[in-house]
Amino acid sequence: MNITLVLKNSDGTETEFDKILSFAFRKDIYQPYTSLSVKTSAETFSPENISEVKFFIDGRLIHHGLSDNITFTKISGGAVVSVSSRGFTSMLIQNQIATGLKSNISINTLMDGFYSLPYVTHEDNSKTSYIFVKSSSSMWDGIVNLSYKVCGTYPYIRGTNCVRMTAFENPSAFAYQDSEIISRGISETGRKLVSHFHMSDIEGNFGEFEIEDNDVKSLNIVRHRFIELDRQFLYNPQQALEYRSAYASRGRKRIFCTYSGYRGEDLYDTADFGSVSGERIGAVIISGNGSGVVTEISVYRDKFLSDGI
Repeated sequence: MNITLVLKNSDGTETEFDKILSFAFRKDIYQPYTSLSVKTSAETFSPENISEVKFFIDGRLIHHGLSDNITFTKISGGAVVSVSSRGFTSMLIQNQIATGLKSNISINTLMDGFYSLPYVTHEDNSKTSYIFVKSSSSMWDGIVNLSYKVCGTYPYIRGTNCVRMTAFENPSAFAYQDSEIISRGISETGRKLVSHFHMSDIEGNFGEFEIEDNDVKSLNIVRHRFIELDRQFLYNPQQALEYRSAYASRGRKRIFCTYSGYRGEDLYDTADFGSVSGERIGAVIISGNGSGVVTEISVYRDKFLSDGI
């Protein structure tokens, strides 16, 4: 496979590397950015003033992001450039907007009306609700809050830096035969599960707003969480508990497979392998070295992605 790293300087010049020693790329619906680490051999390079990191597999741009860290190291017989990067949507968790109640907010107005973030795009969706911006909360927190209110979903990144709340309309379908699968499996985590949420009313009293998860209780997990009235769901307090219960179950069950190569899978495309039939892809991990490229595809079964629907 043809693998290329491109580093762009703030003056517009680009340096291309095609002698990739190793790399690891990750994309997950519960991570608001793509992440990349890569090592490549180089004769000479200056890691100063890098404004963009691009990573291509067979001409397909799979990562476009900021430079988190770049190191140039001379070694016996040559030199190595080490890069770590997160997609430009990572700035959504690093930017805040003024606190308070924001009425008639859609993802269009939220993404376009406050800051212009380079290369960050979003689905066109004019459905509105209100958001309550708490102290120290990020733009991503507002997107998450809005997405759950208007769509009942958790937002995710499609392509390199496109924010979406709804399922992609025209997903690609990927089928993996047993003969080509290197490994496959299933995992389940109970570490984040919460059995009971309790929320106070506007006067600080508990007892009116509560939710319990009998499925979690059946696992002998007893975890009670007490929270103050969540003004993000002021018009529907019970929804605040429903969201927290869903968030605590995110990624609870994961079914995955690995194969040699990369076909261009993205989040919310569909996958078929083993017992998985047409379920939405929840995570893509691609890694490679001198031996080749391996891709891991995961589907989640939780309260946001129940059976991939």
